[in-house]
Amino acid sequence: MTITIFLGSMLAAMALGVPIAFSLLLCGAALMWHLNMFDAQILAQNVINGADSFPLLAVPFFMLAGEIMNAGGLSRRIVNFAMSLVGHIKGGLGYVTIVAAVILASLSGSAVADAAALTALLLPMMVAAGHDKARSAGLIASAGIIAPIIPPSIGFVIFGVAANVSISKLFMAGIFPGVWLAVALVFTWWYLVRKEVVAPPPRKSAAEVLEALRLATWALVLPFIIVFGLKFGVFTPTEAAVVAAVYSLFVSTLVYRELNLKQLVPLFVSAAKTCSVVMFLVAAAMVSAWLITVANLPAQVVALLQPLLDSPRLLMLAIMILTMLVGTALDMTPTILLLTPVLMTVVKAAGIDPVYFGVLFIINNAIGLITPPVGTVLNAVAGVGKISMDEVTKGVIPFMIAQFVIMFLMVAFPQIVMVPAHWFY
Repeated sequence: MTITIFLGSMLAAMALGVPIAFSLLLCGAALMWHLNMFDAQILAQNVINGADSFPLLAVPFFMLAGEIMNAGGLSRRIVNFAMSLVGHIKGGLGYVTIVAAVILASLSGSAVADAAALTALLLPMMVAAGHDKARSAGLIASAGIIAPIIPPSIGFVIFGVAANVSISKLFMAGIFPGVWLAVALVFTWWYLVRKEVVAPPPRKSAAEVLEALRLATWALVLPFIIVFGLKFGVFTPTEAAVVAAVYSLFVSTLVYRELNLKQLVPLFVSAAKTCSVVMFLVAAAMVSAWLITVANLPAQVVALLQPLLDSPRLLMLAIMILTMLVGTALDMTPTILLLTPVLMTVVKAAGIDPVYFGVLFIINNAIGLITPPVGTVLNAVAGVGKISMDEVTKGVIPFMIAQFVIMFLMVAFPQIVMVPAHWFY
């Protein structure tokens, strides 16, 4: 009955068009009423406490870093560098998209920001070259979701806080899975464009490649700073976010000189607006998370999944399918905050490594960003690229399937995730 009231009230509110954050608050209030413990003061306290977290400070700084990188020329120079490397290959603009997405993912951690930047920079070029617009938009959208997996990742920060799992370990464990998703996109793009008659751009000379590398060096240094800083304990993930934002600001204003003080104000406002949405979602979801614990819902879920506890792979498969279904209706942040308190109890009972679970859970949620009907990244690509949602959805399907295949391979063979992760630890 408790689970029915919790899910029913939230889904009913969402069906009526209530924003997700307020739906979470309403289902929390409904659950409090059901438990005969409704108190507006407790509700308010949990909202405040939900956002009062030092690790969550990483979210606004990573978002700010992404805004500065896109406006300050870092993203464009990375795309130009990728173009000089692989642009001349058949279907080269697609490979440029994938390479640039991996590099951008190691800078900002925001799927929407990366997908929007790649769409603005590369979609017109791909269409002008003769590539199918829907397929190109689908590739860009699926490449953009690598951002929440390769560190620094906003998704890992939120999951780490909600699950009380080391964010640094999550960052390190996400490197290779993110690369594998990119490899899946490479093979899928190669298969789809192998019969296309599209003339690739001319090969860049060695001098032009070196010049592109020189111009992009300042941007390319940042991922190494973050990874090595985290690995050797120079700074925490939250401090890494501050480093990323300050470094991006320094490079954009004093090195590339593409930003001035007047341009910074709108960037800070834009980052603050985006961050406020995320943080309010986090705060609202923490009310539900607290009530989930009080109502002992995790124990009820463990009892339901008891037959699967002796088979971790089957349990992970069931959890991934559940997350896929939820991801079609909810955005990444509320899915993480709603499911994590429940699923972590099950995962620990089955003896599954929380870091391994966290990586696959975030991968699943990232792919959820390109699954209709919600598909936040699909909406961003459609809006920036001036293309219909139907076309983007059609174009993204083969790439989404390839990424799901990689995810289920990681379910079947956990070593794919954990062996490289231990190298980085």
